[in-house]
Amino acid sequence: MNPTSMSRERLWAQVVIRMILFVPLMVAIVFWPAGTLAFWEGWVYLAVLYLPALYMMGWLLKHSPALLERRMNLRERTGGQPGIVIVSGVVMIAAFMLPGLDHRLQWSDVPTALVIAADLIVLASYGLVMWVMRTNQYASRVVEVSAAQTVINTGPYAVVRHPMYVGVIGMILATPLALGSFWALLPALGIVPALMARIVGEEAVLRRELAGYSAYVEQVRYRLIPGVW
Repeated sequence: MNPTSMSRERLWAQVVIRMILFVPLMVAIVFWPAGTLAFWEGWVYLAVLYLPALYMMGWLLKHSPALLERRMNLRERTGGQPGIVIVSGVVMIAAFMLPGLDHRLQWSDVPTALVIAADLIVLASYGLVMWVMRTNQYASRVVEVSAAQTVINTGPYAVVRHPMYVGVIGMILATPLALGSFWALLPALGIVPALMARIVGEEAVLRRELAGYSAYVEQVRYRLIPGVW
């Protein structure tokens, strides 16, 4: 278990504060555009989003506090990445908020079965993200190479080089349907080129600073989808 730069008590406090603030923030983002709390798709989606996050935070606190501390760092310093993060943020906010407006104005009629299927995709994507973090103790939120970091080529990293982003893309693309909106798929699609641009920049850093990464690129040839890219 890697040591953290902050005390366990301080880390606990930061996690608790963030998880408490997460609920009213997401309720506002999802339900304010809808103009009503009578939006069952929103409640199911928030449960699918929040409960795995709660479990994951608890697991990280117990088993990998150093990784949790890395995941809480949001300060990008690599050139070009802050702009990509902003674009990704706008895409995600649109994917979260537009369905509420769609619900209010009744633009879409998404079948219940498709809504539930999309919720299951969100849940499966979360499962992939958890698998990545169990496999890679250096899965930071920002583009960086930590001291003593090594190349990971097992688990999901034996299939594609950036499995975390596969999970994120699956989650974001499924969100509009899980919230009952076809129209919100349009802005959600923007997450794909945004993360592709992020990956290109990230791999330049990894090739330059992480020993053995160039050899890993030769071993695992695809970034996101085997046989495609």
